[in-house]
Parts: sequence; structure tokens; C-alpha cells
Amino acid sequence: MTALAPDEGEKVADVFYRLEPHPQAPKLTPDSNGLIWLPEGAFAAAFAQNASAEDRAVLAVVQRPISVSCITVPVGRPLWKDIPSWFLLAENDRMIVPETQRYMAERMKAKIRAHAVDHTPSVTAPTAVVDIVRDAIRSVTGN
Repeated sequence: MTALAPDEGEKVADVFYRLEPHPQAPKLTPDSNGLIWLPEGAFAAAFAQNASAEDRAVLAVVQRPISVSCITVPVGRPLWKDIPSWFLLAENDRMIVPETQRYMAERMKAKIRAHAVDHTPSVTAPTAVVDIVRDAIRSVTGN
């Protein structure tokens, strides 16, 4: 999945909601236990729109909820401040808009690789993900 990379003292929600969400992004609200689940229809509309129906069904049944505190508590010093970073900018992501991804990647001084992929490139475009990981390995090891 693509991810959010908040800065020190920033909340995940600050980054996630810094711009208007994609029109097909689901409205995320906590349940009675304070947990946020992705609604079933969101998998086809915004989370994994490029995945097969079978993959979307699997993603839906194995999803883990997040607690509200996961997105509302300021984070500590991120490792991207101290180590080289790579960032797959998912141009077709409907969960984290590409403009927000670019904002995070640029302030991380990450090596950015943009691809026309959805929020779940590890499922829908694994070769692009592996290529970035290999590039990172080669860069760090010199091989």
C-alpha cells in the first residue's frame, strides 16, 4: 500500500487531510469501538481499483482497522530524516492524492519513482515495487 510519511510532531491526519480527498475516496469514520474500517465498496472505488475482484475480496476480509489515535497522535522523529529514502508516487491513488504524496516525498528528499498505479501497488503492480526496492539496495550496497 502507499503510505503517509508525517514529519516530527505532525499527525497522520494532518498530512492525509491537507488537501481535498479524491472524489471517490471513502469517508472514514470510527465505529462504536473507535476503530476505522475501510467500507467494502471502497476497495473497488478507491483502495484497489486496479486489482482483480478476487484480490479485492481478499484485501477486504484481511484488512486490519486502525484506531483514531493512530492518526491523531503526533509522531516522533521519522527515520527518513536520517537515512536515504525512496518513494513510489502512485499517480492513480484515490486514497492519498498524488499531490500529497509528492509533498511528502519532496520534503523527505526521497528518490521519487512515479507510476500510474493505485493505492495497492504491491498487489496490482508488484514489479514496480520490486524495481524500487532493488534500486534502493543497489544504491546502499553499491551492487
